[in-house]
Amino acid sequence: MILVLNGPNLDRLGKRQPEIYGFTTLADVEADIRRVASELGVEVECRQSNYEGQLIEWVHEAAENGWSIIINPGGYTHTSVALRDALVETTFIEVHISNVHAREPFRAHSYLSPIARGVIAGLGVKGYELALRSLADEVL
Repeated sequence: MILVLNGPNLDRLGKRQPEIYGFTTLADVEADIRRVASELGVEVECRQSNYEGQLIEWVHEAAENGWSIIINPGGYTHTSVALRDALVETTFIEVHISNVHAREPFRAHSYLSPIARGVIAGLGVKGYELALRSLADEVL
């Protein structure tokens, strides 16, 4: 199983700052993830929360079950030591739709990247598929 987690404001994809994030909605992203997962023969579950504690609970669930994670932590990338502490028990790929390194300086720092299996940034929503294909190779 691969758990796909999306953090704060990602429920606003397609509406919030489309000049940065595009017009694709989170529902579109999740449908694409499910399609690719089906092609690859892997099980996925997609979840989104604006609440740090909820994301941490889901990470704990993944750790308990041995699931890999694809996570777009949104703004928690730059602020959450607690999310990092939870993720240390998992295999995960960090995904960002925009190139965080080409934006405001504070976005270049990630608490999660040093412990991630990989980081994909700036490739739009295609980053989710790339992360899924990478983790599927490990799961199968």
